Order: sequence, then structure tokens, then C-alpha cells
Amino acid sequence: MAANPAYTARFQKDLAQPGLRIPLTARPKLFAQAVELGRRVIWLHTFGERFADVKAGTARQAAPVPRTPASQEQGAIPDDPEAMPTRSITTTKRRLLVGTGFVDKVPPEVWRYEVSGKHVLTQWFSYRKKNRERPIIGDRRPPSKLGEIQPDHWLAEYTTELLNVLHVLAMLVELEPAQAKLLEKICAGPLLEFRA
Repeated sequence: MAANPAYTARFQKDLAQPGLRIPLTARPKLFAQAVELGRRVIWLHTFGERFADVKAGTARQAAPVPRTPASQEQGAIPDDPEAMPTRSITTTKRRLLVGTGFVDKVPPEVWRYEVSGKHVLTQWFSYRKKNRERPIIGDRRPPSKLGEIQPDHWLAEYTTELLNVLHVLAMLVELEPAQAKLLEKICAGPLLEFRA
């Protein structure tokens, strides 16, 4: 329910103070719809690790089936150390640039997708680029030497992961109108009240 832009827009003032505020419908059918939609969102957020369709015989599914046209037909990301991407990924029109390679047909909504104010693709890429330094937050101890053990080139599985992330984000974007519509129905009807 809270994992969509309609929720953030509707409750912007309330979200200034920490803590979730989830409207709970008093209508059982609407509640069941919200649960089902929430399961779908969690399934996507966990790449099929949670709420897989056990009725269909897939107790665990590694990643959702791609549904978007994102492709990398001609823009292979080089795997030699000299070409390891060093800067952030960017986008021009519908092309996601990764170093000297690219992925085509990336919708702008997928590129802009955020979770808790963090740009998902930039965050994902920060763990896979050549320079993986991060600002020290909180604990001031020097980072572990284990952090220095990392590939010196772009791995083929990075490209596979990137395509999977793009497909998942596209499916989450597709769900946003249904989430907004359901939120509107819930807020327009009777809500359960809880007092502390």
C-alpha cells in the first residue's frame, strides 16, 4: 500500500513525521485486494523469493519473468579491466548508458524509480562500478580489507542482474495505477480506527 507514488503524494504532510500510516479498509473484499496487490509487490521486490505462486508448482522462482522490451542487442558492456565503468549510469532518451555499453528501450519511469528516496538504478550500480567508495556514515572505523576484494572488470552476471532489475522495475511501474486506484477506493470508504 505504501510502496507507490500515490501513497506518498496523498500523505505527504503526514510523512514529515517518522512512522508509517496505513489506511486499513473496513471492507473485507477491498482488504483482500490490498493483500493480493501487496503480495505481488513483495514478490517483485524480492525477485520471486517471497510469495511465489505455489499453486502453479513454483515453490521458489529466482526472478520474475521479463515483460519489458529492455534489450542489449548492440551495446554490450565491455568486460576488460580498462573499460570497467567508473562513473554513475545515466540515461539519454530511452538508452541506459553503462560505461561504454548501453541498454536500450528503458522507459523513463523505470530510470526514475525510487524507493525511500533512493534512486534504485544508481544505488544498484554503486556496488558494481570500478570505484566503490562510499561516504562514511555513523561508524568511523576504516572499512574492512575484505571490501577491496572485488572484480576488476564488468562481469557477465552484472548485465544479467541489470536486465532483471530493469524488468522488475518496469513491472512495479505497471502496478502503480492499480495501487493508486485501490488506495483511492480504500480512503473513500470506511476505515478501521486504532487508538493508542
